[in-house]
Amino acid sequence: MAASVETRSPLHAPPAAAGRAPGAAAPVAVFLPKEHGSWSLALEPLALGLLLAPSAAGGALLAAALAGFFARRPLKAAWAATASSRRRESRVALAILAGLAVVGGLEVLVLAGVAALWPVLLAIPLGLLFAHYDAQGEGRAAAAEIAGSATFAVLPAVFGTLAGWSAPAALALAVLALVRSVPTVLTIRAFLRQRKGESAGSAVPVLAAGLGLALVLALAAAGLLSWPATGGALLLLGRTAWLLGPWRPAWSARRAGMTEGGLGVSYLILAAL
Repeated sequence: MAASVETRSPLHAPPAAAGRAPGAAAPVAVFLPKEHGSWSLALEPLALGLLLAPSAAGGALLAAALAGFFARRPLKAAWAATASSRRRESRVALAILAGLAVVGGLEVLVLAGVAALWPVLLAIPLGLLFAHYDAQGEGRAAAAEIAGSATFAVLPAVFGTLAGWSAPAALALAVLALVRSVPTVLTIRAFLRQRKGESAGSAVPVLAAGLGLALVLALAAAGLLSWPATGGALLLLGRTAWLLGPWRPAWSARRAGMTEGGLGVSYLILAAL
């Protein structure tokens, strides 16, 4: 998303800037992701897993996953050629977040054991693929965004196994999250490119959303998902057809992102019914 540049006088500087050196970033800016869309695609699967398969070990997993999510930005800045103060702040934030991730991971092992963590093996290759692209400065490439969102989408399966669910039921949770994340990445990328007048086909996003609906229908028929969840998948398919069809709205990137946030909440509610 393009960021607007504003010229402010010192009298109109935000209150949070008081007491900081000129050009210094707010403390939270060290670890908060710049990509607003990543919040939804990372946090929604965690909310889905904890909401549908709550457990004490799942709470520890949530803490570890959040620490890993927020560690991405300070990890990149900790050894970058930036100002020494920013690099120092990033290393402190990284150390704190790494400690939280380790403590959360150890608590998961103590509460549930290693055997319940087998779905993590599905997420590791996806996470490594995203890390590869991100290290090359291509974190916003299509493959990177799909891999990153899919990494978090697999985690609901871990919440399921930590809560004692069977393997098929746990994997159904992951499918539910993947049906939300992957078509969303494809749809929003195509919508934003079309909005700029660039060439972007609609067939792949529509096909992905349609396949997602078919998967949810099949899992609901098998008794692994509730039938209201199919309403969420149908809603996502309708969203894709609308945003990429001839009647697509002339929305800004910000408005499209806000709408996706609301759609994500609706999807979670339908999945939880």
